[in-house]
Amino acid sequence: MATFGAVRQLLPEPIDDVDPTAIHAAVDRTAPDERPYVLANMIESVDGAAVVDGVSGGLGGDGDRMVFRAIRAVPDIVLVAARTANAETYGPPKISEAAQAASRERGQAPVPRLAVVTGQLSVDLSLSMFTDPGDQRPLVITSAAAPTNRRDEVEAVAEVLVAGETTVDLPDALAQLRRRGAAVVLCEGGPALAASPSEDDRIDGWNSSLRPPLDGGDNRRIVSGARPALRHLALAGVLEHEGMLFLRYVRG
Repeated sequence: MATFGAVRQLLPEPIDDVDPTAIHAAVDRTAPDERPYVLANMIESVDGAAVVDGVSGGLGGDGDRMVFRAIRAVPDIVLVAARTANAETYGPPKISEAAQAASRERGQAPVPRLAVVTGQLSVDLSLSMFTDPGDQRPLVITSAAAPTNRRDEVEAVAEVLVAGETTVDLPDALAQLRRRGAAVVLCEGGPALAASPSEDDRIDGWNSSLRPPLDGGDNRRIVSGARPALRHLALAGVLEHEGMLFLRYVRG
């Protein structure tokens, strides 16, 4: 465990000192036949802000970083919108040796593959996820209408997956990822990308890191752009670290 203080489990049963990586790795995430198990991980202030000054990093802390790494050790694919990848300067996932070994035991690749969603290929190709990708080149999911000359540039540093004609068809993209063998896809946002699987009722698990500060501004919520609808989720687990809560929900 990290030296900055224990992570406590409050639900399903109180435990004073837990390892978030072991807890998240033990969750059953059986994928449907037609698409992967879709897991979301978002952070918010207590009044619902998803970002501060355009990025989510200002909401985080030591406990959030630990839980973030624990959840990232679970999927086959980490899905992120180009806007978020650019703003947060995405690099390749950093997974501990122990978590990599556990992934191998589950029959997964030791490190999840990054996939960027961008209808017009507007991702920054100087990001380290492209310049220093490790063992797996990232995926870039785009539409058939993406600029041809820009696609040539992207294909030099990533594999391009086309889903949709004029805009990215995320259900089609998820189906393609499932046919490629991806059983678990983690959506890290931003809020507009999280809206798509939420709107289509394709969220199987939702992790929300709840930070105590009040934002008070007009920043976006953790889901932005979905048509209003009630989608019932059941609270399956709660962790706590220094006043920050980590809520895990599953389909109700």
